[in-house]
Amino acid sequence: MKRICLMVIKNLVMVPYLYLKLCYYAWNQKRIPDEKKLALFKEIIERANRAGNVTVHSYGTEHIPKDQSFMYVPNHQGLYDVLAILSGSPCFFSVVMKKELEHVFFLNKIFQIMGAYSMDREDVRQAMKVIINVSREVSAGKNFLIFPEGTRSRKQNTVGQFKAGSFKCAIKAKCPIVPVAITDAYQVFDTDSAKPVTVTVQYLEPVYYEEYKMMKTNEIAELVEKKIKNAVKKIEKNS
Repeated sequence: MKRICLMVIKNLVMVPYLYLKLCYYAWNQKRIPDEKKLALFKEIIERANRAGNVTVHSYGTEHIPKDQSFMYVPNHQGLYDVLAILSGSPCFFSVVMKKELEHVFFLNKIFQIMGAYSMDREDVRQAMKVIINVSREVSAGKNFLIFPEGTRSRKQNTVGQFKAGSFKCAIKAKCPIVPVAITDAYQVFDTDSAKPVTVTVQYLEPVYYEEYKMMKTNEIAELVEKKIKNAVKKIEKNS
């Protein structure tokens, strides 16, 4: 809460303008080019980061596929994760989020602009509809992000167990899976502190369909989880 207050206070003059711009983009999200959406997100995140003592270091963007749609698959630390990835991503993407985030102020506008899908993991039928819709959109050329842990780990930089079902969208779309390792993002919004924090986002080499097409979903989950865990350990060791 302290950091959010700092972000708002230091940007007090710009907050009404930027929020109204977010609302306009949300109402017209189908008509506004993805490049303009991403540029707006980056502007807002950059202003918020400067005001809130947040630095984001992004590595490995050269691994992100340029000639086909893909799915980002990161570890999940907190409410700042999507913003951290947006700040470094060279391309626009949408998100599969949990249903509860539909009503989080500010983030709900971000998700609306992104064309995000909310998933109720307790409703199997609704979750399956989301998987089908996302796989169709990825097949049609849209990039997506899904958190395979399902919820925040709440254990700082400890990576939780990846759920096999999270990879069904990628399998149906036959798209590359881009593992993303995040460290220290939990410190931004999930602690009551405004001290300077450096968040690291590392985009790892993609796992292409040809590599995982013969694997079961739980095997894919274990493979990607292992890649991210190893990357997180290296980041912590070198920090």
